[in-house]
Amino acid sequence: MADIITWPICVLRPQQSAANLVPFNRSGGRSLGGLEPTTRTDLGFWAIDYGNVVMQNRRREQWQTWQAIRQKLGGRTGLIAVPVRVSLSAPYASGEFEPFITVPHDDDAPFDDDSEYEQGAISIVTDGVTPLGATTIRLRIINAAANLVGVRFSYEHAFYETGPVISIDGDIWTLPISPSVRALIPAGADLEFDRPTCLCRLADDRGMDVNQDAVGKTAFPPVSFVEAVDYWNSLVA
Repeated sequence: MADIITWPICVLRPQQSAANLVPFNRSGGRSLGGLEPTTRTDLGFWAIDYGNVVMQNRRREQWQTWQAIRQKLGGRTGLIAVPVRVSLSAPYASGEFEPFITVPHDDDAPFDDDSEYEQGAISIVTDGVTPLGATTIRLRIINAAANLVGVRFSYEHAFYETGPVISIDGDIWTLPISPSVRALIPAGADLEFDRPTCLCRLADDRGMDVNQDAVGKTAFPPVSFVEAVDYWNSLVA
């Protein structure tokens, strides 16, 4: 993929966040009764808003990180993978939040610095190939709750949301997803349900302006993003 950075959610944590799908609809014009029929297309894009990102005057690393991200993005031109909070709807097998776990490698060896590998609590893979532009997907549950309706996940920073179930065959669920698939998802792909991300650009060239508060000692800037649909389109072109 292109040179992409990820928003450091542990350093620059928003107090509120929202990820909303903006659908593309076609209007057929008003009927004689005054109604305006609308047809939903299979397209759409994500709008993600972080509200009240906490930046304390005493936390120098927060200011340095914010300014480094702003420099790297250069307004709306740069790409960034934006984490999306999904814990309220994530299909944890226990039915409640489950944190990442740390495990050694298959040979019981850790990394060179003695740290272990992080592994998500949710394990769901694709059943069959999901082609570019698809609006349905087949998911196979490895370790998750037996309910994949209205859940969110990502694959290589492409972010999706499922709808009402179409069919269930054992541990394989067929569901509609939005938006349409950005790039081919291979069979058996391990999908990110624990910490999904969405590939975005800043919604505004000055979207990372921030004021320093000498009285309150803390700034709470908002920042808004829009999905980088142009990036996915460029891969097809």
